[in-house]
This record gives sequence, structure tokens and C-alpha cells, in this order.
Amino acid sequence: MSERLVIDLWSDIVCPFCYLGSRQLELALERFEHRDSLDVVYHAFELDPGATESLVSLDELLATKYSMSVERSRALHERLSHQAAELGLTWALDQARPTNTLAAHRLIALATTQGCGPAMARRLHVAYFSDGLLVSDPDTLDQLANEVGVADATSLWSTDHFVADVRGDEEAAREIGISGVPAFVVDRAFLISGAQGVEPILDVLNRAWDRR
Repeated sequence: MSERLVIDLWSDIVCPFCYLGSRQLELALERFEHRDSLDVVYHAFELDPGATESLVSLDELLATKYSMSVERSRALHERLSHQAAELGLTWALDQARPTNTLAAHRLIALATTQGCGPAMARRLHVAYFSDGLLVSDPDTLDQLANEVGVADATSLWSTDHFVADVRGDEEAAREIGISGVPAFVVDRAFLISGAQGVEPILDVLNRAWDRR
């Protein structure tokens, strides 16, 4: 068994529960005694691989997808924004630009090879949920990569680099039985499905460490 404890996290950039879960993990790690002996590895999971840039608002998109009123959709998003605020996050879902996330996942895969996968994923979440940026646009992704300190992002867009990595992550999720995100696999032994909260995540981290 590796000396370092590994958390494998499957998520999607445009998934609100993934962002909430990632933030809950960050807060749990602040209280985890052995956080310096732990690595978080992000894995790709596209909620809608066939998605394109949406010409309608996120409220309208959700309403259409789940056959509900726009008012109901807006209320659900407001509730999520309140949950985010309780975790110290500021969301602007009325400015969110739904789109395909393959390019964003490729960028995270590149960032992971440079030791900054979590930081890149965090910046992409902020870009989508707070900044109203289009996270499928190459120029935008280049800018975000520069902010995080990820090198050679521009080279991705004229190649298929890291596409296989994204597909491999998604295949691994299917093999494990992950059908929804976020999904945290802690030390290859404990599975946390969904944004369960800071305390449940911290409890699993402690149990995983004690098991070692």
C-alpha cells in the first residue's frame, strides 16, 4: 500500500454538486490531521458528452430537460447558490454558460501531469459558476491555464492530446459502477457518492487512515 493516501475524485466542471462536493472536501482536508500525506486526483466524468454551447439560460435549459417551469428551475438554482454561500462560495448561475466539457477535462488532465490538477479544476469551477465564462472556448481555457500556471495548454487544441485520458477516466468510472458525480474513492476502499457534507467526508478520511 502506498504511503500516501489518495482520493480519486470523479466530477464534471458544470455539475453544481461536484463543485459543492469539491469545496466540502477542501474544508474537510483543512481539519484532517494527515492532509500533508494525501493526494487528490481529479478524473473526468461528462454528464452530457454530446452537449454543445447552449443558446438559452441555465434556468431554461434545466426546465426543458426535466419538464418543469422556469420558475421552478430558478428556485432550485437559488437553493444551490445558498448552499454554496454557506461553504464560502459566491455563485452567479444566471450568468452560467452551459457547454461541452471535454476540452476542460483535457486541460485538467494536462494540469495533473504538472502537479496542479486540483487547482485547475477549482479555477474552472469558478469560471463557470461565478465568472460566466465559456469553459469550452480555447482562448478562455488558455487564459485560465496561465492563471493557474499550467504550461503548453495552447498545444492541446490542434491535437487530440489527453482525449484518451478523459475516455479512460470515464471507462474506469463505469467499471467501478459510478453512475453519478461527484464520486470520491478514498484509498481505493471507501466510496462517497454525492456532496455528502464536510463531516461525513472527514469521517471517511479518518477511517481510511486508521485502516492503514
